[in-house]
Amino acid sequence: MTKRGWNVVVSNHRGLGGVPVTSDRFYNAAWTEDVRKVIDHLHTQYHQAPLFVVGLSLGATVLVNYLGEEGFNTAIAGAAVICSPWDLLICDRFINRRLVQKFYNRALTIGLIDYAKRHQTVMSRLADWEGIVKSRTVRDFDHSSTCVLAGLETADTYYRKATCTSYIGNVTVPLLCISALDDPVCTREAIPWDECRANKNVVLATTHHGGHLGYFEGMTAKSLWWVRAVDEFLCALNSSSLIHGKKRKITTVHSPLESSIDQAPYVNVGEDGLVSAFSNEQSGEVGSQQNEQPVEDDKAGDSGVVNGTMQLGANATIQLDPAPEPVFDAMMAPVKRRLNQLSRRSKISMWVLAYVAILTTWPFLGSALPMLFKKKLRNIFSLKR
Repeated sequence: MTKRGWNVVVSNHRGLGGVPVTSDRFYNAAWTEDVRKVIDHLHTQYHQAPLFVVGLSLGATVLVNYLGEEGFNTAIAGAAVICSPWDLLICDRFINRRLVQKFYNRALTIGLIDYAKRHQTVMSRLADWEGIVKSRTVRDFDHSSTCVLAGLETADTYYRKATCTSYIGNVTVPLLCISALDDPVCTREAIPWDECRANKNVVLATTHHGGHLGYFEGMTAKSLWWVRAVDEFLCALNSSSLIHGKKRKITTVHSPLESSIDQAPYVNVGEDGLVSAFSNEQSGEVGSQQNEQPVEDDKAGDSGVVNGTMQLGANATIQLDPAPEPVFDAMMAPVKRRLNQLSRRSKISMWVLAYVAILTTWPFLGSALPMLFKKKLRNIFSLKR
């Protein structure tokens, strides 16, 4: 994104990035004051520049919590969250469920213990140091460290407090949410489908594959798909006059959940397992005129949109719900061309991977098959005798 001309600022959690902890406070998913200070500082220094924020993993949860707390008072013009845990209580149950998840759980715990050891002088004074060192799971670490430092009673109390799903409805800026359905850490069960479809400021994109912050592209895995998608999304926002005007209240955010769900885009899981979002609005007397323009745009050129569906790579689709103003269509136009190209590249990569897999495994299969058939024939002849 720096090569594209963006001024990029990276904000690490406290104690990370080689920076020592200089106070008696450590980071957690429910603590939004740090990101608030960073955003306010940047907005003060560059008050005329539009500010966009991208949150990753636990940072995504912090960002959504911040956006929900600030509402219309935020200085952010747009945001994106990648692989958010969404509901930490559900993810805690999920990460202790199967062998693969337990492996990731143990790996994350080792990283947290190493983090604590780097700041042992401060953490041993404030938290349960013996419990931290003996932690076998993330929950054990949170019980001995995070809860003690944050003044919370139990780990479940912390997980409920840090969960960001209740803040989705208060988001007032364009927000792109990307989650992988095969994420080994953040389960699809925690994705707030209803909350996202009830707020037209939120675009939820789910993909079949991607892992946790993976989304590697090509044979050499030199690029990440989510970086391309976020770059296109933010470029589209930056080129739109929508973000440079005064924020408008979206009535569907604060309207009753039943009516907002009926009108907003929602998620459909097809027979092939493809997760997509589409609109439930009927083409009545009022809505028919709004639906005419996207259809004409689809026929006009090769933009990667078919009947109002935007392709996000090979594994995700989003139905573009008719926006209250035509500026939304113009805002998303630059995104469509690149995402269609990404879809074709991903399909080619899959076929190449299959070809390489066959070539690399054939010597082993070729040597094993004669031995297997010899044994079968030997058994058959022995039975005839």
